[in-house]
Amino acid sequence: MFTAGEIAERIRTGRTTSWEVTEDLLDRIAADTEVNAVVEVRREHALAAAAAADAQLTHTAHTAHTAHTAHTAHTAHTTPASHTAGTAPAARTAHTMPTAGTVPTAGTVPTAHAVPAGRAAEGRPAVQELGPLHGVPVTVKDCFDVAGMHTTWGNPAFAGFVADEDAVIVQRLERAGAHVVGKTNVHTMLGDFGQTVNEVYGRTNNPADLTRTPGGSSGGAAAALAAGLTYLEFGSDLVGSIRLPAAYCGVYGLKPTNGLVPERGFQVPGTPYIPSELPRLSTIGPLARSAADLRIALRATAGPEAPYSYNLAAPRHRDLKDFRVGIVTDHPAAPVTSDVGDALSDTIDRLAAAGAKIVDGWPAGVDPNEQAEEFGRQVELFFALHGGEPTTMTVDQLLTTERHRLAARANWQQYFDDVDVFLCPTSFTVAFPHGSTTIDGRPYEAQVFWIAHASLTGHPALSMPIGSTATGLPTAAQVIGPWHQDDTAIMFAELLAQHLGSR
Repeated sequence: MFTAGEIAERIRTGRTTSWEVTEDLLDRIAADTEVNAVVEVRREHALAAAAAADAQLTHTAHTAHTAHTAHTAHTAHTTPASHTAGTAPAARTAHTMPTAGTVPTAGTVPTAHAVPAGRAAEGRPAVQELGPLHGVPVTVKDCFDVAGMHTTWGNPAFAGFVADEDAVIVQRLERAGAHVVGKTNVHTMLGDFGQTVNEVYGRTNNPADLTRTPGGSSGGAAAALAAGLTYLEFGSDLVGSIRLPAAYCGVYGLKPTNGLVPERGFQVPGTPYIPSELPRLSTIGPLARSAADLRIALRATAGPEAPYSYNLAAPRHRDLKDFRVGIVTDHPAAPVTSDVGDALSDTIDRLAAAGAKIVDGWPAGVDPNEQAEEFGRQVELFFALHGGEPTTMTVDQLLTTERHRLAARANWQQYFDDVDVFLCPTSFTVAFPHGSTTIDGRPYEAQVFWIAHASLTGHPALSMPIGSTATGLPTAAQVIGPWHQDDTAIMFAELLAQHLGSR
C-alpha cells in the first residue's frame, strides 16, 4: 500500500483521485472484521471532502494553465526580436507547505490556501497552493476531538460524547490538505501501553497475528496502518503509547520533542483545555508507513498556536555515512529476546558497513536503571497533576525529582554534542499474545524500560521496523535524537530504511 506522501503525489499528478482513494479506503474499513482498528467513520463527510479536493485540484491546474498561457502570450507580444522565443518562466508549482501556526475554522472542509494577492505579479493571476497531504484520507486516535464525531477514550461513561470543535492537530492536518475519515481504537482511558481493549469498541488485534496484541494505547492507530486501513495516523505517547504499538505492528511512530505539537483538543471529554507550564511527559505525534511521512506530518502540525509560526530544524546530515550513531543493544533490566537482539545486531552491522561511525555504550553520566526509576516517579506525578491519585511526595522530594529530570536531559543533550542519534530497542520483545501478564518470563512492565529515557528527558524518539521473525512478526529499533532536532532522527531512520531495502 502507498504511503501518505506517495498517494498525495499520485493525486496531484492525476494518476488517481481523492474520491477514488477515499472510497476505496472506506470500503476496506467497512470490510474489516478481524483487526477492529478503525472504530468510527464519517463516510459522507469524507467523500464530500474528497470531492472538494478533486475540484480544487482541477481548478488549480486550470488556473495555472491559464496563467502560463496568458503570460506566454504577453511575453511573445512584448519580447524584443533579439530575444529567444519560448523562454517564459513556468507557472508556480502548487506544492508549498502552509504555515503550521495557523488553522482553518473548526469542523469545516478546508478551502485552498490562496497565494496572497501581492504575489500575483507580472500580469499573472494568483495560483492556489495545495498542501502536502492534498486529498489524502487519514484517521486519528479516539482521544482527539473531531467535530461531529464521538470522543470516548474507550470509556463507556463518554460513549455519548460528541465533540463540537476540532483538535488543533485535526485542523492542521486539514490545512495541509488531508481529511479525517475516522477514528481508531484506544485502551480504556489510554491506560495500558501493551494492549488496546475497552468496553465501548472491544479489542484490537495485531494484523500480523490476530492472536497477538498491537500494543497500546495507540494500538488502533498502528494496527490500522499495518492493515491498510489508513494512510496516516496521530497518537499520544506518555509511556511509549506511540512507539510500542508502532514496534509491534511494524510501522513508524514518532514521539516528538515534548511540547512540540499543540495538545488543544486532547483532553478528557467534557473538560476544558487548560494550558500548563508543568513538565510535559505526554506528547502527541504521528504514526506512518514511512519515515518521510513522519516528516510531512510533523511539518504540518508542529509549532505553537497562532499567531506564532514554526520551522522544523534541518537534519544534521543527509548521508548515512556521515552519522555518528550511539548504540546499546541489551540491558539486564529488560533483556531482549533473541528475535529482537538478532535483528538489532544485524542492523548495526549493516549500518557500520555503510560507513556510519558507531559509538557503543550509554551516554556518560547516564545510569539507565536510575533514569527508568525516575521516569516512574514522573509518571506518578503526571497522574496526580491530572486528577489521578494524589502524590505522597513532599515539596523537597518534588523539587529533587524535577532536578533529576532536568539533569537527565542535560546529560543526554551533552551526549548529542558529539553523537547524532542513539539506536536501541523499542521493546525487549515482539508482539505477544493477548492477555499476557508476563512475556517470555519477563515482567509485563519491562516493556517500559527502553522507552523510559526519551520520555523522561523529552527528547524526540521514533520506532522503526527493521525486519521480521521467522513467523512474520515485526521487529523494531528505537532512534532517539537531539532536543528539538526531530528531523535528524527522522532523516537517519529514512536513510537506514533505504539501506535495509525498505521504506
